[in-house]
Order: sequence, then C-alpha cells, then structure tokens
Amino acid sequence: MTDRPTFQPTRRIVFHGLGAIGIAAALAGCGGSSDDDGGGGGDGGVQPETGAELASTSEVPVGGGLILTAEKVVITQPTEGDFKAFGAVCTHQNNVVTSVEDGVIRCSFHGSEFSADSGEVEGGPAGSGLAEVSIEVKGDKILAA
Repeated sequence: MTDRPTFQPTRRIVFHGLGAIGIAAALAGCGGSSDDDGGGGGDGGVQPETGAELASTSEVPVGGGLILTAEKVVITQPTEGDFKAFGAVCTHQNNVVTSVEDGVIRCSFHGSEFSADSGEVEGGPAGSGLAEVSIEVKGDKILAA
C-alpha cells in the first residue's frame, strides 16, 4: 500500500463552511413567494367583477368581518351599517388574511394587523395597508362596485 497524503481541513475551514451554509439557509427562509402556505399571490389590486354579489349584510358582524378567500376580499363592518372592503392578501408575504375581530384584520402567518375601518397597517411586519375594494350595499346584499 502506498501512503497518500490525506486532506484534513482545519477548524477554521470547517466553521467558515458551516457559517456560509447557515447564512444561505437564513436568506432562503426570508424570501417570499406567491406559493407560500396560505395561498395569496397577486398584487393586492383586487377588484371583483362589477355587480357581483359578494355577501349579505347579515354575514358580516359588527366590529368583525367576512373573508372571501376565493375572491381574495375581506368585508368589514366597523360600525353598525357601515361596510368596507379590502383586498384580503397581506402585504407582507402575500398570504390571505386569517381573521377579523374587534376592529382588526389579522394575518396569523407573521402577525400583521390592519384596521378594519381603513385597511391601514396597525402592526407589522407588513409595510403597507390593504388595498380598498369598491362595494355598494343594495338592500341586504353587498355587491362589487
């Protein structure tokens, strides 16, 4: 048998390699995509077809709201008889928001919160508010406008 020199990495080389792997993993985890769990996608410029019936007024609780996942719209009723609508796609990583209660639209994926009255950010990490969606109330129907 012949003796061949073997390569034995130093501790410095090993730790540098592990550090590079850790940084790459961290950066990959920070990237967003429209395929993230929770659906979403889109640019927030949601506007259903004009005249489309979205919900009935009785489905939207006062101080709460109704999330229409397929349409990517959230309808709220901040005060009795005052209905608002916003795109339901969180502006942080394009997940569909998950709940509306006590005047707050929440995205439980990363903790973003939005005003049910204005759609503005009330808590991060989202950097911008939800896009307003035009609606009109006719009798007990909420329609896209």
